[in-house]
Amino acid sequence: MPLGHQYELNILNSLGFTNFNIEPIWLKLNSHDYKSWPPGYIEKFYISYEKAKNEIALDGLIITGTPLEHLDFEEVNYWNEIVGIINDARNSFPSTLGLCWAGMAMAYLLGVKKVVFQTKLFGVFELENKAPNHPIMGATDDKFFCPQSRYAGMDNKEIEKAENRGDLKLLAFGKEAGYPIYETPDHKQLIHLGHPEYNSSRLAYEAKRDSGNPNVPPISNFDYSKPKNVWKMHRHTFFQQWLNFCHEKSRLKI
Repeated sequence: MPLGHQYELNILNSLGFTNFNIEPIWLKLNSHDYKSWPPGYIEKFYISYEKAKNEIALDGLIITGTPLEHLDFEEVNYWNEIVGIINDARNSFPSTLGLCWAGMAMAYLLGVKKVVFQTKLFGVFELENKAPNHPIMGATDDKFFCPQSRYAGMDNKEIEKAENRGDLKLLAFGKEAGYPIYETPDHKQLIHLGHPEYNSSRLAYEAKRDSGNPNVPPISNFDYSKPKNVWKMHRHTFFQQWLNFCHEKSRLKI
């Protein structure tokens, strides 16, 4: 995530409204040059995936987004490293949560085609809970809101085919957003193409930044001059239930 030091608070707030004492471990990619970060910040506060895996007992992994949806995955200079992490994490940890681009990457590795949009999907959209009895989605309302800020998504028909062949389970659907939440049947990979972790200020920042950009439509269902968070309950319940799941599986060493 560019300017990731400013984004960290979104993850911390999402994980902070839980019943657990969370110790976040910030991970860096060896093959990426963090040009938009303050000098020395990455070296001081971040460690490699290999070091974290070998020296720390991790209970789960979150991989965040990056504004590279317009590129083919193989064009991303750290693609091979990301693939290695995603594949290794599925065997090593109870669950990996992929947000936005990271979720697209995880779906792509499962054989789902990515679709680049003509205009950015940008706004706060209503979603329908497709799995009310699911261990993570079960605490979410039947209908809920979540921010979307992306130039691409996964083809709906391809996602449905992946579910039919047993590679994915679809968890939510929206008229504008398509299928933004789904998982592998073994629960090892959870994908959320939206940004439930966003604070209203983060979404307002992006909307103000892109205001007047001819390549970005005006943000939908959100007034960035008077930002209101209508997805807070989804954020809290989603991350709380994901942490519950990771904790239980770690406790049982599954």
